[in-house]
Amino acid sequence: MLEATIFLAAFIAFQMWQLRDTTRGLAPEFTAQRLDGSAFSLAGWRGEQADRATLLYFWAEWCPVCRTTAGNVTALAEDWPVTSIVSQSGEAPAIQRLMNERGYAWPSVVDARGSLMKQYGLPGVPGFVIIAPDGNIRFVSIGYTSEIGLRLRLWWASQA
Repeated sequence: MLEATIFLAAFIAFQMWQLRDTTRGLAPEFTAQRLDGSAFSLAGWRGEQADRATLLYFWAEWCPVCRTTAGNVTALAEDWPVTSIVSQSGEAPAIQRLMNERGYAWPSVVDARGSLMKQYGLPGVPGFVIIAPDGNIRFVSIGYTSEIGLRLRLWWASQA
């Protein structure tokens, strides 16, 4: 039990250190291009969600951990508002082909240079940013995250 407690404490401390530069407070507004070429506005999208918490999922095609979280995001997107931000993975047509091949059907925007990742202070992918209905960032994590962990955090953020 002591070893498990020490491991958990070390894991939490490492996550906190990794996320030390992430944006806190009000989620930074941004606009981007969806894969279909239409315009995306964070404020507009959040406004359509009827007082629900939302998830921004940052990922890249070259990221092996992103592949392991894809099923969790797919299941989550059936019940919660999710927008994926595809970082440093090429242009929209190539990303759309990749998503079709892998069976990813989430609404997605292109972040070819990783500027949105930088804006949110994320040090890597996969990254998860949960925004509460009031527009404040409630949870941020990077690396593998379970479906139940995401669901609980989205539910908790919706309660505020």
